[in-house]
Amino acid sequence: MTYPWQRTRVKICGLTRPADAESAALLGADALGLVFYPPSPRSVSAGQAATVVAALPPFVTVVGLFVDEDPDKVQDVLSRVRIDLIQFHGDEDPEYCRRFGKPYIKAIRVRDSTNLAQESRRYAEAQALLLDAYHPSAQGGTGQAFEWSRAVLPTGMRMILAGGLTPDNVRAGLALVRPYAVDVSSGVEAEKGVKDSAKMAAFLKEVYQFDHAERQRHPL
Repeated sequence: MTYPWQRTRVKICGLTRPADAESAALLGADALGLVFYPPSPRSVSAGQAATVVAALPPFVTVVGLFVDEDPDKVQDVLSRVRIDLIQFHGDEDPEYCRRFGKPYIKAIRVRDSTNLAQESRRYAEAQALLLDAYHPSAQGGTGQAFEWSRAVLPTGMRMILAGGLTPDNVRAGLALVRPYAVDVSSGVEAEKGVKDSAKMAAFLKEVYQFDHAERQRHPL
């Protein structure tokens, strides 16, 4: 069934502190991302992640982000932390992604040579494709955006828009791309790994106001 409008889901990624995670959830974030990628300044250990998850209220999806990680290390995290959904943010192939028996989303770092229709077929089992900006030396969280006009996926594949989103530009991204969800990290930070409650509130307000305007334009 299709609708003339939908509620945009919001994922806030790179949580490292229980207080930030609780604040994000209470402000209305649908999903929170925990980064298990040691080179990232937002990386957390399994122990840190478990403490963050313990602070969450119910009905919040916990997303574990991995980048080309050794399968045994992924399994270790899954055995110690409540992870509802895995985000693979490297060059993992579909066979690797499905081996953990968890629903997953696959990040695609968009550049000129990226064929999104082909990637959608390749990762057809994914819950969604997360479209992020390509950077030659970083896997995400760079604060950079890609050319949003390239964000087109085949019907049936959900899109998560990421890369350089902030309270100032998320409404423009929503208007152009109309994604299923948006993912923000650096755009709502006081510093790397430390979220700013006011920025998170402002980001979520922009999304809510966009959705409200769409409902007014297209009532059921």
